[in-house]
Amino acid sequence: MEDTMSLVKALKCRECEREYPLEPIYVCEFCFGPLEVAYDYDRIKKTMTREKIETRPQNLWRYRELLPIEGEPSDALYTGFTPLIKADNLARFIGIKELYIKDDSVSHPTLSFKDRVVAVALAKAREFKFNTVACASTGNLAHSVSAQGAKAGFKRFIFIPATLEYSKIIASLVYEPNLIAVDGNYDEVNRLCSEVANKYKWAFVNINIRPFYAEGSKTHGFEIIEQLGWRTPDNIVVPCASGSLMTKIWKSFKEMNIIGLIDGIKTKVFAAQATGCSPIITAIKKDIDVIKPVKPDTVAKSLAIGNPADGFYATQVVKESGGFGEDVSDTEIIECIKLLARTEGIFTETAGGVTLASAIKLKKQGYIKEDSSTVLCITGNGLKTQEALHGHTMQPYHIKPNLLSFEEALKKIEGTKG
Repeated sequence: MEDTMSLVKALKCRECEREYPLEPIYVCEFCFGPLEVAYDYDRIKKTMTREKIETRPQNLWRYRELLPIEGEPSDALYTGFTPLIKADNLARFIGIKELYIKDDSVSHPTLSFKDRVVAVALAKAREFKFNTVACASTGNLAHSVSAQGAKAGFKRFIFIPATLEYSKIIASLVYEPNLIAVDGNYDEVNRLCSEVANKYKWAFVNINIRPFYAEGSKTHGFEIIEQLGWRTPDNIVVPCASGSLMTKIWKSFKEMNIIGLIDGIKTKVFAAQATGCSPIITAIKKDIDVIKPVKPDTVAKSLAIGNPADGFYATQVVKESGGFGEDVSDTEIIECIKLLARTEGIFTETAGGVTLASAIKLKKQGYIKEDSSTVLCITGNGLKTQEALHGHTMQPYHIKPNLLSFEEALKKIEGTKG
């Protein structure tokens, strides 16, 4: 067993840089800034090599020196290492030479990138000796905490907006957690969970365990680098809810560069949001640092966080990398869900429609160049948000069980395509 805990130095405030012990805390007591994990990169340089990574099992723990766990993970599902697909059909449609889909719609076990963060969070909750895990969620996190918490034997309390898509509610209930449906939007749910976390000694993965939980998102970026042959792409388009995924992908690129596993970073990072909930994009377009909260109103419910916790830091990533951001309508989202399906055979949830539609806009506006390499982050599976497509797909051809009826339908089919 390799001891990786010595490679984690402390929790550090992202604002004043004060350091804290590795405990279930998430806010600086001096400036109230958020805490994140700090590593001993000098030591990691000596122990983490491309060759060592490539010999390990194909899951997120292959990058464990850069994850905040002690030794081997306990009770953890071996998620991660999802496909990076060269999307030639879609590339021709958009007009980009080299286009890839990082496809977390097939992530194990609940078909979204949230499986990564939850795997790390629950491993850490076990180290801290919690027996109950909890979360505030717009859907995907609820599924992952419900599933992985069940396997690890935790008691589970899942808080969701009561207006969540029914298919997403069922996808949590099947694991039999304590599911709490709150009359309010995600921001109101999250505020309630902060109060609950202050009273009950539970591991809220996206509150008191958040500094450790968020580190799991880095593996999405680590895998992109490895799957591209140990390089970063020219562009990456990332859907934004809280903004955490974008900041952690950027951190993953910087860490790989710091420890010498890649030769520099050439990537522009682009943010994507739905117009009905786009506080981060608004700040980017206005070139301001203040994130003005909004009341979400979009079909992309998994991104519907009106007061994003990492919104400011997401805007800083865009500035540092030389990227930009774009927002898209519900109509554009739905059309791009169908576009990705018919060009690359990938059925994404609404967040993926946001990513693709934003990428198309960014290409038309000249931010993404034709001769560049571009990665689109697809973070969840379309089976989770089928309701969004009701009334927006083709209808089946109903026939009688005989050849004549089929051939009549065939004439209609060929006529529509003629």
